[in-house]
Amino acid sequence: MGQPGRAITARERDDALLLWHYLRLDHALRPCDAAVGLGSHDLGVATHAAELYHRGMFPVIVFTGGSSPTTRDRFPRGEAVHYREHALALGVPAAAVLVDPDATNTGANIVNSRALLAAAGRRPASVLLISKPYAERRSHATATRLWPEVEVLCSSTPLDYGPYVRSIGDERLVIGMMVGELQRIIEYPARGFTLPQDVPAEVAAAGDRLRSAGFVSRAVGASAGSDGRPSRM
Repeated sequence: MGQPGRAITARERDDALLLWHYLRLDHALRPCDAAVGLGSHDLGVATHAAELYHRGMFPVIVFTGGSSPTTRDRFPRGEAVHYREHALALGVPAAAVLVDPDATNTGANIVNSRALLAAAGRRPASVLLISKPYAERRSHATATRLWPEVEVLCSSTPLDYGPYVRSIGDERLVIGMMVGELQRIIEYPARGFTLPQDVPAEVAAAGDRLRSAGFVSRAVGASAGSDGRPSRM
C-alpha cells in the first residue's frame, strides 16, 4: 500500500483529503426506524452506533459482517459479533440489537439486514447506515440500489481526517481503502451493485495519482476488497 517506509508526501495527503471529503456525505441526522452498523476493521462504528442509540436516533440496530482477511485477528468471532459485544458494554440493550454474522460484502450487509429486520416484524421506512467515514457514499449508493423503498441516511464517527487517521494508527491503510472506495464508486454501477455517483474531475484525478503512487492494496481485483473483503462488492 504505497511504498512501505516512505513518508507520505504533502501532495498525497492533499489528494487523500479530496477523497475524504468526497466520500463522506455529512447527512443531517434525524430519528430513523432502524439502523445498520456495517462491519469493518473499525470498532468506532459500534461506538458511534451506541452513542446514536442513546440519543434516540433509532430503536433497533443490525450489526452486520463476518470475518475477512483484515479483521480475522482483530475480531476472531466476526465483526458483527464483536460490534454487538462492544455496543452492549456501552449500554445498548440486547433486545435492541440484531446480528448478521455472515455478510462478506456491502451488498450482503444490506440484503441480510433487510431480511433480519423483516423476520423481526420490522419493515422500516427509514434506515440509518453507520459506517467508517469514508464508506458513507458507497454504502448509501449500495443501499439505495438494493433497498429502494426506504429513506437511507448515513452517519459515521464525527472526526476530521487527521484525528481519524490517528485513531486508526495507519494512514497508508486509510488512504488505500479510500482509493478502493473511489474505484468501486466509479466501476460498480455498471455491474448493478450501486447507483451511479457524480465524481468530480479533481477527485478522479486524485484517485489516479494515489493509485499511481502505489496505494492499490484495496483495488478492485486485488486479493481483498475495500473493506478487507473479497473485491466483488
